[in-house]
Amino acid sequence: MATGTARLLLTPMLLAALLTQAGCSNLFFYPNELTYITPDRLNLAYEDVYLDTPDDETLHAWWLPAEGEPKGQVYFLHGNAQNISSHILNVAWLPPAGYSVFLIDYRGYGKSTGEPDLEGALTDAEAGLRWLLQKKHAQGQPLFILGQSLGGALAIPLAHEWQQRDLEPELDGVILDAAFSGFREIAREKLSNFWLTWPLQIPLSWTIPDDYEGSNLIAGISPTPVMVIHSTRDGIIPFHHGRELFQAAEEPKRFLETDTPHASTFVIPAYQKAVLEFMRESAGKSQSD
Repeated sequence: MATGTARLLLTPMLLAALLTQAGCSNLFFYPNELTYITPDRLNLAYEDVYLDTPDDETLHAWWLPAEGEPKGQVYFLHGNAQNISSHILNVAWLPPAGYSVFLIDYRGYGKSTGEPDLEGALTDAEAGLRWLLQKKHAQGQPLFILGQSLGGALAIPLAHEWQQRDLEPELDGVILDAAFSGFREIAREKLSNFWLTWPLQIPLSWTIPDDYEGSNLIAGISPTPVMVIHSTRDGIIPFHHGRELFQAAEEPKRFLETDTPHASTFVIPAYQKAVLEFMRESAGKSQSD
């Protein structure tokens, strides 16, 4: 799960020191190169994928084909720690349910080249989506983006740009699990929780670009359906972030209140079922509206 988020957000002293020195958004990223588990250990078929970004990085990804008759495809953007091998359990339930899954490692994660930063991660997210859409046996199927924690914060500007630029094919739905409402907002909030960094919360947060604040962009995803998921027990990204995103979103939208630890939503079958219902009802909705 997204343990790196905890490391970042619970150490405001370190965050303040590094921001003061570098003023960089890459402090949201905690990658490693370890392989925790591969899809075959979960009895999942998969394909190793390597794709190039426009700025000459190479990203590693996994393609997990749906079992049986495919119902759609899910593009998964993971949280800020480790790599896809530690996040795969969040989506391992989807292929047996009939949904293919494509999950990438951002630059600097796992087997991907480069060093992580915000602009680079956004470039990677779009590069992965474009690769997926070129996959022949995925064409014509309903398409969903599922972003979790940091991945949700990346999914919002990606889906916003996709919608605003009228790119094809249209997205059928965007699912945001445990996402924060903005990079600058979450940094400011965490810095305010510690007496030493409280006076610096505003100037330090200004070192983070404000072009990608989810609460400012999420309305632009409409008419693509949006599902916001957030737990009242989330100790990393407080519940109010999910509420803010939901309130800022335009219809059609749905809110799922959960009660699991951060980014642990899909250990509960009932929450899996709610997402499957959302995807089933949303398939083709944005095209028909």
